[in-house]
Amino acid sequence: MSTGETVAVKVLATDSKQGEKEFQTEVAMVMLLGRLHHRNLVNLVGYCAAKGQHMLVYVYMSKGSLASHLYSENHEPLSWNLRVYIALDVARGLEYLHDGAVPPVIHRDIKSSNILLDQSMRARVADFGLSREEMVDKHAANIRGTFGYLDPEYISTRTFTKKSDVYSFGVLLFELIAGRNPLQGLMEYVELAAMSTEEKDGWEEIADSRLDGKFDVQELNEVAALAYNCVNRVPKKRPSMRDIVQVLTRILKTRHIKKYQMSLSVATAGEVSVDLEQGETKIPITVHQRDESMDSATDTFEM
Repeated sequence: MSTGETVAVKVLATDSKQGEKEFQTEVAMVMLLGRLHHRNLVNLVGYCAAKGQHMLVYVYMSKGSLASHLYSENHEPLSWNLRVYIALDVARGLEYLHDGAVPPVIHRDIKSSNILLDQSMRARVADFGLSREEMVDKHAANIRGTFGYLDPEYISTRTFTKKSDVYSFGVLLFELIAGRNPLQGLMEYVELAAMSTEEKDGWEEIADSRLDGKFDVQELNEVAALAYNCVNRVPKKRPSMRDIVQVLTRILKTRHIKKYQMSLSVATAGEVSVDLEQGETKIPITVHQRDESMDSATDTFEM
């Protein structure tokens, strides 16, 4: 752009009614979200609909999609710590859509290829081509979305709700845990594992082999238990996105408390300080740091 800013341009198909409809839907929904800005949504910069060209201009997400980091050999494996931060980022974006946007918005196509990462490895939810306002067009004759992530209730009733997004998010959580594509039997794998787990214990058996065992077992089991609640066959028994954000935030706070307690035993005077007013632990680090505050937790991660 003339400002020197790097952007991403999405060119939509114009040779069919479907392409025209997708363009109009995405522009309408993303323009709404642009007015209700959130850091965990990919922001629309502008759009063009002239001379037969339909283009959407987005903020450029330099680290690409979450899917590419989970499955491409061109990327180093994502650490467990970072995977949980990404999960919280996505949850915050969806919570905003469900509870912060007016009217509420249901995404309808949450999947790893629709989660994009910026230079700081912060995740943002992208692609609103299938999104709908909650009170409009709740019933559709055709199933829309990506198989492997689709809520079984939506498939059987053709009715989508906020809990349909929650189901897809649960699948995404298991994808982060297991490093397995939902289109390649992820949920069957999860159900088999569930038969041998006891509530919150035993989920480490499905952990992504690329993690090489480098994860906190208790933390992984808590995230997996949350994911399993999200994919409950009964929509009413699934948590809300607000509940999910609270659980993930608590898990990360617990992580930082543990790190702080461990640091007390090895740190020399002046290396660790606690701001009692802010409740924030300050620990010198050498790894990449995200510019984000999370109540009493310092938002850092390892790659």
